[in-house]
Amino acid sequence: MPPDLDVITAPDAARARLDGVRGVLLDMDGVMTLRGEAIEGAPEAMSRLRASGLPHRVLTNTSLVSRATLSGTLARLGIELPPEDIVSALSATAAYVRDVFAGMPVYVLTSPDGRREFIGQWLLSHAEADAPGAAAAAVIVGDSPDELTYANMNRAFRLLREGATLVAMHRNPWWLTAAGPTLDAGAYVVGLEYATGVAATVVGKPSREFFVRAIDDLGIGPLADLVMVGDDLVNDVGAAAALGLRTALVLTGRHGPDDVAAAARGEPPAAGQPVVPTVIAASLAEVVDALVH
Repeated sequence: MPPDLDVITAPDAARARLDGVRGVLLDMDGVMTLRGEAIEGAPEAMSRLRASGLPHRVLTNTSLVSRATLSGTLARLGIELPPEDIVSALSATAAYVRDVFAGMPVYVLTSPDGRREFIGQWLLSHAEADAPGAAAAAVIVGDSPDELTYANMNRAFRLLREGATLVAMHRNPWWLTAAGPTLDAGAYVVGLEYATGVAATVVGKPSREFFVRAIDDLGIGPLADLVMVGDDLVNDVGAAAALGLRTALVLTGRHGPDDVAAAARGEPPAAGQPVVPTVIAASLAEVVDALVH
């Protein structure tokens, strides 16, 4: 269904509201890709953004695969993006764990490829987590259909009862795949919180630290000179706006015109406080048109 054109910011107004932007943060899924395919116009839009010289970073809660694999996947879809220009929930969590739990054993639930981001850290195997008296400084939960099993969740549960810190790469409840809406790792995080009474430290969006990591990497200030482009009114728009960034919502992913109207009133998907994007666009291509002219 095409978006409600009454919701979309007029091109002249979008250009005015984004005037002076010197750096761009972008979500990936729902902005550049959807269900494993490139969104129409996204490869060309990213090429224009890159050619413009505007510094940019992609912020994604994807935690299933490494940045190197994400970069390769995007390249096959016609989007050139080097791994170092990606800040993922997986890579940010690996960096967080490296800083906070340096030299300590941790139990990480992610895919074999995802474990590449943790190279050099002390990762417990499943057998080691099962050993009598096993202990970990932290339990880290990310995406992996093969790893988020009952047996592994029970290992995580036992380690948490022994004092481990619970670290969530994100707490997204679901996401869109080629098969349709799909349960995400956040559901498992909430289950562990409920079973253990331990609150998770969330590293990915919408945490402030996640955005600050990317902002520091760009080295651009003041924050009002940055724009966050996303499809999620909470994890992208609301979180970035709370830090003082300008925001652009695209209607190619999670949230549509009805959600925009509800969030402006502070209703779900917003959580009581109004969420109003600086710009609302049909697609990434329209945002780039407003930025590069």
